[in-house]
Amino acid sequence: MDDRAAGRVDIFWGVGQLGMLGACMDGGASSVLGRLGTKVGADDLLSGGFDKVILATGVKPRTLNIPGEDHPKVLSYVDVLNRSQQVGESVAIIGAGGIGFDVAEFVGHRADEKMPTADDTTPIAWPQVGDFLKDWHVDPSNTVRGGLLPAPAGGHGGESDSPKRQIYLLQRKGGKHGAGLGRTTGWIHRAALKKLDVEMVGNVSYEKVDDAGLHLKTKKGETRVLDVDHVIVCAGQVSNASLEKPLQAGGMPVYKIGGSHLAAELDAKRAIDQASRLAAEIETARSEMVGDYVAPIGFNGWLFQKVQGVAGK
Repeated sequence: MDDRAAGRVDIFWGVGQLGMLGACMDGGASSVLGRLGTKVGADDLLSGGFDKVILATGVKPRTLNIPGEDHPKVLSYVDVLNRSQQVGESVAIIGAGGIGFDVAEFVGHRADEKMPTADDTTPIAWPQVGDFLKDWHVDPSNTVRGGLLPAPAGGHGGESDSPKRQIYLLQRKGGKHGAGLGRTTGWIHRAALKKLDVEMVGNVSYEKVDDAGLHLKTKKGETRVLDVDHVIVCAGQVSNASLEKPLQAGGMPVYKIGGSHLAAELDAKRAIDQASRLAAEIETARSEMVGDYVAPIGFNGWLFQKVQGVAGK
């Protein structure tokens, strides 16, 4: 049996530093130790006896970068989804991508409302199967042909009895909201927001947030102020790699994977693939080459890149 010290892999899961992995590769059999609820700093990793560190710390929400971005009305989608901040009756959501649609439905169904105890983030009511069936006119008894009940006349039908919030879903670009959503599910998300009477506004720029609300400027240069209780920012993400520079300064080889490597078009499948390829070559891998540990783009992707290159010449 090899008498060298067994290699060790420590995985840290902690608030604000999710999925951080410190890897000590010393040959022989490897052991894996998971540490839950642990927020790790650069000093902890530099003094922890690790040979290499892989940052799988994901992303953090992009900020507005406009006057009033720190106004009490402004909320991050993270604070809304984890119910640390409850939303008022009128809401403007900045960003009409996948997260924006999800947050609009989340607050539209009042899923942000939590139990009244100060330290409880449990929703005041969990979603019920009966509510879903009613909302989409599904006949659970299957006595109606096709299993779908007719929608009541004069409305979408099936909505909750709770009063509706006034929700604006905003995007900078023109065109249809949710154009980039999944081909097989996008129509469901759009239909869900239609039931909630969400007002979709495009072709606007965000000027500032103050006590009067969110100030917009339209493509024609007109100013519009949305008098809302809260502005929820769903304007994309940026890589969360704050530990990279202090670790590198301490002489530690650092590898970034997933969202911490590339936040654009965040893709779980791509991140898992990248992690697997890096793990297979971790003993000889160079941190500056981590971008190479991704799946081949395939013929269609290669052809697209070639066409772009020709068009750019």
